[in-house]
Amino acid sequence: MSDSAAIPLKAEDCAILDLECATVAGHTCKVVILAAPAPAVEEIRVLIGSRIGSAPVLTAVLSGEGDERVLVQDREFDVRRHVGSQSDTEVPEADLPGCVTSLFEERLPRDRPLWRIDLVKLEGGRAALVWRLHHAIADGTAAIRLAEALLWDREDSDSDSRRPSRAASPHTDDERRRGHLGAFIRREFGESWHHSPFDGEIGTRRLVAFAQVPLRSLHDAAKAICGASVNDAVLAVVAGGLRDWLVDRHGDLGSLRMRVPVSLHSEGDDAANRDSFFTLPVSLSEADPVTRLHEIHRRTAARKREHDAEQLEQLTATLAKASPHLAQLAQRIEATPRSFALAVSNVPGPRRAVSVLGSPVESMHSLAEIGMNHALRVAVVSVSGELCFGLIADPAIVDDLDVMGRGIEGHAAALASAAL
Repeated sequence: MSDSAAIPLKAEDCAILDLECATVAGHTCKVVILAAPAPAVEEIRVLIGSRIGSAPVLTAVLSGEGDERVLVQDREFDVRRHVGSQSDTEVPEADLPGCVTSLFEERLPRDRPLWRIDLVKLEGGRAALVWRLHHAIADGTAAIRLAEALLWDREDSDSDSRRPSRAASPHTDDERRRGHLGAFIRREFGESWHHSPFDGEIGTRRLVAFAQVPLRSLHDAAKAICGASVNDAVLAVVAGGLRDWLVDRHGDLGSLRMRVPVSLHSEGDDAANRDSFFTLPVSLSEADPVTRLHEIHRRTAARKREHDAEQLEQLTATLAKASPHLAQLAQRIEATPRSFALAVSNVPGPRRAVSVLGSPVESMHSLAEIGMNHALRVAVVSVSGELCFGLIADPAIVDDLDVMGRGIEGHAAALASAAL
């Protein structure tokens, strides 16, 4: 990529860069577990070096100021500065969350391309690739595409890894559109003012935990119980894990509002960030995972049927054109812990089984940074027939994430048993 072929950053990309501060890192993280025998760090460097040309965003550095920032070719790019080894000795898998935490707390230098992969050797010849990638150059969907370009072993056809785009049906009748907008505002903002147990001044330390459940069994259970989707089931089991953790610490909280990011990427687009979201209250008083799934499915079906994520994107764009100050006010309202307590993102991974230099990928956990006054975040990604949960928190506000992780796995098993 030449300087004349600079990659412009969109407004949402620049906003993510501006959010980074002493207490908030701007990167996401993918933790890819490789089966034995796992490749060595030098082999990973050679692999990425041979493919990096297909991902120019990964060889570009920031240039410019403010809204005029762009990405330009790093004339000193060296893959060895971006792919390294965390340790020369093997570590027990139980110590992996601690290794990931230490890496996540670091910052990606702004004078280099905004990514890095660290190889962590695990006992038994396995390994973990800890890939930090700045959110300004890739959201969850874009990161999966970059993994396809950079890491996964190639097949004759990669069509299974692509998904058809989903476009919302436009509403052409003005009166109907106004009615939809009013209903959307009631759904999105009507129940926003509840205290969040994760509301607190976050610091620089992080706590990481992982959970993992079989994708097929959760998919089949959700469908058999009430025709629900995997996304509905994810929210149901995350709510169950939260309930297990919260009841002993905060008592019965009634309901908690979850933010559900929705990818608006279309097939073939090259956007770094293209998503919206909707929020919905989820009952934590309900102990039965089946009843909880029914309620979540009813609520999400309404939000999807009315295209609420698309409505929010259109509303945000309209406000930005009409009044930037009003748009900023709306964004601040949406970002408060009274608007939502927890963001739970779920990104589809590759549909086919994938490997790296012949080493099968056993799992891939995603971590998304927490935000101001939102001390917990959950990210989910599917790979190799597994649904992998990544939990990250500020340990001063949210302790013992393993309780939540075990709760997620337990509630997923309970849904599978109920379906049978």
